[in-house]
Amino acid sequence: MNSSQWNNPLNLSQKKAAAYSNAAFMSRVYLWMTFGLLLTGGVAYQIAATPYIMQNILSHSYIMIGLIILQLGTVIALSAAIDRMSSLLATSVYIFYTALTGVTFSVLFLVYTSQSISQVFFLTSFAFAGLSAIGYLTKRDLGPIGSFCTIGLFGLIGFVFLALIFPSILTNAVSMTISTLGIMIFAGLTAYDTQRIKSLNDATASFEEIKKRSIHGALMLYLDFINLFLNMLRLFGDRR
Repeated sequence: MNSSQWNNPLNLSQKKAAAYSNAAFMSRVYLWMTFGLLLTGGVAYQIAATPYIMQNILSHSYIMIGLIILQLGTVIALSAAIDRMSSLLATSVYIFYTALTGVTFSVLFLVYTSQSISQVFFLTSFAFAGLSAIGYLTKRDLGPIGSFCTIGLFGLIGFVFLALIFPSILTNAVSMTISTLGIMIFAGLTAYDTQRIKSLNDATASFEEIKKRSIHGALMLYLDFINLFLNMLRLFGDRR
């Protein structure tokens, strides 16, 4: 593109319109992600502060197992079928999932101190904001980083399942290594997913489609955030 094309008022107008459209779309994504995090935190705190509910969850292992299975089933269903859902249904399932995650996260308050959880949450927030800003602003294609981190994630999941079968291999040093690798993997995925979500914006799409895409993007970043938070909590959190 020569300088006359670059400085053409029409081209500048189109660039401004595209930038405004991207900013509006990403604002919607971040808003829903933040809402999900606040809902998860609020539900977790309220349940942890209610001894009767906590006692029932901890006294009956099948309740926690059932909640975790429902949680996994919900997020898989939302990720796989969101294109076939209405925006209202997708939003409702997203809200249900983030609230359900709060129920399972309530046990964190029994393992870690409240002060430690708060400190790690704010640390994660600052790290996430910086990583997401990189993904949003960079012109470099982060696809190779995303592919590498995805492969690393599957390897990490495989090792965790192996540790469940052979618990003896999960020493303190191995646990710290897993948490460190988890932080690195989800740091890369945060930047990559932000760039990928930005590309989902389409100014010609219907408002219904934009709402569904924003929920999809919010879910992706929500998952990156909570996994980054969990790994940082395991590494830096103060246990009771």
